[in-house]
Amino acid sequence: MKSFILASAAILLSSVVMAQDQEAIVVNTQSNNWKKDYRASATKINDLIHTKLEVTPDYNKCFLYGKEWVSLHPHFYPTDSLSLDAKGMQINEVAIVKNGKKTPLKYDYSDSMVLNIHLDKTYKSNETYLIYIDYVSRPNLYKGQGSAAITDAKGLYFINPDGKDKNKPIQLWTQGETEGSSVWFPTIDKPDQKTTEEIILTIPKKFNTYVSLSNGALISSKKNADGTRTDHWKMDLPHAPYLFFFGVGDYSVTKDKYKGKEVNYYVEPAYASVARKIYGNTPEMMAFYSRILGVEFPWNKYSQMTARDYVSGAMENTTATLHTDAVQQNARELTDGNKYEEYVAHELFHQWFGDYVTCESWSNLTVNESFANYSETLWNTYKYGKDAGDKQNYDDMQGYLRSNSFDLDLVRFYYKTREDMFDAVSYNKGGRILHMLHHYLGDSAFYKSLNTYLVEHKFGTGEAHQLRIAFEKVTGQDLNWYWNQWYFGYGNPVVDISYGYDDSKKESTVTIHQTQKEHAFILPIDIDIYTNGTKKRYTVWTKDTLDNFTFPVTQKPDLINVDGDKILLWDKQDNKSLAEYAYQYTHGGNYVDRREAVEFASSQLDKPEALAIIMLGLNDKFYDIRDIALKSLSNTPVPPSPDLIQKIESMAKTDPKRPVRAEAIAYLGLLKNPQYKSMFVADTKDSSYSVAGNALMALARLDKDTALTMLPELSKDAKGNLSEVISNLSIFTFDDTQFDSLYTELKNMNLYKGVTPTINFIQYLNNVKNTDNFKKGVDLVIEKRKIYEPLSKQVAEVITSQLQQLAQAKSSTTSTKEQGDYIIEKLK
Repeated sequence: MKSFILASAAILLSSVVMAQDQEAIVVNTQSNNWKKDYRASATKINDLIHTKLEVTPDYNKCFLYGKEWVSLHPHFYPTDSLSLDAKGMQINEVAIVKNGKKTPLKYDYSDSMVLNIHLDKTYKSNETYLIYIDYVSRPNLYKGQGSAAITDAKGLYFINPDGKDKNKPIQLWTQGETEGSSVWFPTIDKPDQKTTEEIILTIPKKFNTYVSLSNGALISSKKNADGTRTDHWKMDLPHAPYLFFFGVGDYSVTKDKYKGKEVNYYVEPAYASVARKIYGNTPEMMAFYSRILGVEFPWNKYSQMTARDYVSGAMENTTATLHTDAVQQNARELTDGNKYEEYVAHELFHQWFGDYVTCESWSNLTVNESFANYSETLWNTYKYGKDAGDKQNYDDMQGYLRSNSFDLDLVRFYYKTREDMFDAVSYNKGGRILHMLHHYLGDSAFYKSLNTYLVEHKFGTGEAHQLRIAFEKVTGQDLNWYWNQWYFGYGNPVVDISYGYDDSKKESTVTIHQTQKEHAFILPIDIDIYTNGTKKRYTVWTKDTLDNFTFPVTQKPDLINVDGDKILLWDKQDNKSLAEYAYQYTHGGNYVDRREAVEFASSQLDKPEALAIIMLGLNDKFYDIRDIALKSLSNTPVPPSPDLIQKIESMAKTDPKRPVRAEAIAYLGLLKNPQYKSMFVADTKDSSYSVAGNALMALARLDKDTALTMLPELSKDAKGNLSEVISNLSIFTFDDTQFDSLYTELKNMNLYKGVTPTINFIQYLNNVKNTDNFKKGVDLVIEKRKIYEPLSKQVAEVITSQLQQLAQAKSSTTSTKEQGDYIIEKLK
C-alpha cells in the first residue's frame, strides 16, 4: 500500500456494527480499552486452501451476486465449526459439498459480520472439506470507516455506476487491505492466511466491451447467449485474502513484457499514448529487484490499473496493482518528470515483501511497508544516481521527524485499530531503519539476508523476529541490540553535536549529547576528519546520553563531519560554522552535505561567504540542490547582486530541469522588473505546467490585469501548478455566486489533491459577503484542518495561519466583523 503520507499518523477510527437488511450501519466510538488489548496474530483454527468465486455485479443496485466454493482443513486441532468474515452480506445458502452433492449446513449470522458455520462432523487436520456459499455483497450499505492512509473500508466500489456524471468513467474495483475483502466474499480475512484462487466474473451486457483485471492468469473470456461476458481468472500460487482483486472498466491496455511474462498497463483511453512514459520502467524495476534480492519475480504476470475515487495511493494486489488515477499524467505533466514513479517502485517491491512473504499480523506491518518504502530509495539510487537516492531517503526521514510519531513502536502490539499501523512509523521510519542496517552490514550481507528471509518464508508469512534471525544467520552477529531499540522500541535520537580542539595536545574532540528524555540509543557513527584536503574516517559507538570522542590531529581540522555518509535517523543540532559548512559543501560531497550547507547559508545571506555557498548551489550538478538554493533566495530581503541575477536569468531560460526553470521564474517574478514581462508572457505557453504556472504568477505580480485576461485561454489545458495558479488568480474574480460550487468541490475533494485547494478556498472567503455562507465555509476549512492535523502539524499550522489572517482582515471592517469573530471563536 502506497499511502499519501504528508508525514503521516493514522487518524481516528471506529468499530462498526452492521444493521439488518437495508438499514444503515451503526458506528460505535471506541473507548481507551485498546491500550490494554494485545494485538496478537490471528489464531488459526481452520486454514484456507483454495477459494473459487463466481461473481456478477449489479450496477443498478451496487450489489455483487456471488457463489463461493472454499476448501479448508483444520490447522491442527480437530474442529466441527468454521467462522468466516462476511461483512454486511445477505447469506442465501450454506452447504458442504461431497462428491458433487450439496448438503445444507446450519449457521449463525446474527451480527452480519461473521458467518459461523456448524460443520457436518468433526474434521482432523489432515481432512479437507469444501464449503459452498450463495451470498449477496452489499458494499454501499456497509459503513466501515477508513484511516488517513486508506480512507474507506467497504471493499467493493462502484464508481459512477449509472453514468450520470459525464466527467467520470464507470468503473468497478476492489480494495482488500486491511480486511475489506470480506465485504465482497466470505473468507478468513486475516493476513496470516494464504489461499489459491479463481474468480469467474460475469460482466453485464451493458458493459461487456469493458476489460477486466484480476490476480493471476486470464484462463478464458467468453461471450454468453444473453449478451453478458464471463472472464475466468486463476491464481495458482497462494496469497492472502486481502490481496484478492478484480477491476472492470473502459481501459486501454498497453502490453509490455519481462522475461516472457506479461506486463500490462491499464489506463483510461485518453492516456494510452503516455502509458509507457508512466509505467514503462516497470520491466527494468522487475529485473533490478530480482537481481538484488536473488529471488526472481515470483508471479506469472504483473499488471497495473488506475482507479477513479480511489481510497488510497496504490495497492499491491498480487500481480494486479491498483493505483490512484493521479498517476495518469499527460505529456505536459510528464515534462516535469514522473512524480508518481515512486508509487510504481513501491508497489512492485511489495510483490516480494507483502505478497510473496506477508506480515503475519498488522502489528508486524513493517515487514511489508518498511521494505516497500525503502525500495523507493534503492530504485532511485540505481536508476538516477546516488544524489537521487539520498534525496528520497532524506525526504522520507524528514517526513517521519515531522509526523509527531516519536512515541510509537515500529512493531506495535497495542493500537486502537489496525488502520493506525499505516503511518509514518511503519513507512518512513521503518525504511530509514533498513537504510541504516544496510549501511552497517554492507551490500552483500544485507541482500543475502533479504534473500534468506524470502526463501525461507516464501508463500508464507513473516514477522520482525524472523527477519532478525535471517540477518543473524547470514552475518553471524547477534542483532538483538538493533532490533530492540529500533523495531521493538520507539523514538529516535535527538542530538546536539559540538566540537573542540586542543592545540597543545593536537587533539580534536567531538561531543554527542542525546537530549531525548527516553533511553540513549546505541549508534555506530562514521566521523570524517578533514585536514589539508585529506579525509580520515573513524567509526565510533555512542552508548550513553553524553559521549565524548577524541582524535589525534596534526592541526585544527578544516571540517569534522559526523555521520559522514548521512545515514543516521536522528534529529540533530550540528554546531558548525559557516566556513565549516562551506568546506562540507565542497569536500563532503553527499547530497545531504550540500543541502545542509545551502540551508545553513540561507539563514545568513547578509554575509558574502553565505552568498558564495548559494552560488555553488545554483551551479550544483543535482537539480534539487539548485532548486533549494533558489528557494532560499526567495525568502530573503537581501538585494541580489548582478552576478546572481544573471545566473538566475540563465536558469530561467536554460536549466535542463523544468521545475528548476519554474523556480527561477518565480524568483524573477518577485523582483517585479518590467523587462521580464515578455518572457513571462511567452513562458505561460511552455509545455511544462510548472513553468507556465510560475510564469503566470510572476506576470500577475507585475501586471495583474494582463494575467487575468489570459485565464480563459490558459484554462483550456491546465493541470498541476498551472491549474493551481489559475485557481489562485481566479479568486480575484469570484464572489458569492460561486459559493455553492466551490464549497461542494472542496468538500468532496480527495485528500490526495493536497492542501492547496483548502488554502485557495480560504482566500476565496475574503470575497464572501453572505455571513451564513461564510460560516459554512469556515466550518469546512476547520474540518479539513482536523484531517490534516494528525498527518502533518506543519500543514495544519499553515491552515491556521491563513485563517488567522482572514480573521484579522474581516475584523478590521464593521460590516464583516461578525465573520472575523466567528473564525476567532472556531479557532479556540
